[in-house]
Amino acid sequence: MITFASMNKKGILLINLGTPDSPSTTDVRKYLTEFLNDPYVIDINWFARTMLVNLIIVPFRAPKSAEIYKKLWTEKGSPLLYYSKEVKEKLQIELGSDYDVYLAMRYKNPSMDKVISEMEKEGYDEIIVIPLYPQYATSSTKTSIEKAKKIFKKWKKHPVIKYVDYFYDNPLFIDTIIEQTKKYTLSDYDHILFSYHGLPIRQLHKVHEGKTCEELNCKTEVNKENKYCYQAQCYATTRLIVEKLQLKPTDYSIGFQSRLDDKWVKPYADKLVEQLAKDGKKNMLVFSPAFVADCLETTIEISDEYQEIFNKNGGEKLQLVPSLNSHPKWIKALKDIVLSN
Repeated sequence: MITFASMNKKGILLINLGTPDSPSTTDVRKYLTEFLNDPYVIDINWFARTMLVNLIIVPFRAPKSAEIYKKLWTEKGSPLLYYSKEVKEKLQIELGSDYDVYLAMRYKNPSMDKVISEMEKEGYDEIIVIPLYPQYATSSTKTSIEKAKKIFKKWKKHPVIKYVDYFYDNPLFIDTIIEQTKKYTLSDYDHILFSYHGLPIRQLHKVHEGKTCEELNCKTEVNKENKYCYQAQCYATTRLIVEKLQLKPTDYSIGFQSRLDDKWVKPYADKLVEQLAKDGKKNMLVFSPAFVADCLETTIEISDEYQEIFNKNGGEKLQLVPSLNSHPKWIKALKDIVLSN
């Protein structure tokens, strides 16, 4: 029987991108198949995407990706998953008994279908959905929200559902990044790199069709027309961090990583690392403000692969600033996001 107290509870659904169930080639293949067949991720026509993903990308990429995931995996499993679970548990404690906090992954497990099905049994009057991506992008935020909407639509009772589109400008989110920086002495580094996950340029322009990022000044301001532009939000995130750290324009660079081809947003982070090393930079500090938990793109791509590029071109130490993971201030930031919605 549902009690009066439980009827007044709010449901909180945290959504992160996802991770394979294990680093085996079979599980990595399943993850990549689900991920890359999403039309919001590879936004080309259905037939071309199906052929490209299932006949070319997944068969060739799965074994290589599995080897990389083996390097990432720990005794606790995938860092993205166990940090997300810790955040869920800590946020539940922080919010108290007026809320029930759930965690789902857009791809693989815990699946959104299963978790949202569990939520339906509780009869919530209000639910807040928080995709754990600081900056809005169709291939992360929108696909998570649209899938949630599709599942919620099947419910017999329809509660009030609020969706958090982004939180890059939340002061406590920025403060947590600054807190992670306190582990390092900034004067020990020649340069600072802000590395964000890349996107195809066409996906940027879809949120402000008819105008380019150059026309809308996406690198220097957030305005009415570009407020959902991923690039505009990434540059705005950097400005907020830079202001707190009191950095000069010559102290830092902004780049985008993990590109698949030459039609992705520039400058490319790996090329910046290479050039900065050639320019004589010996010690570099790297931020990854698009990720709230350390994962393949931070632990392997930045810490290992970029370190190798940096060394190869004359650099010495490339230090990654850890993601927010389950830092107490990050939990406070999430609580603030919940209460403000």
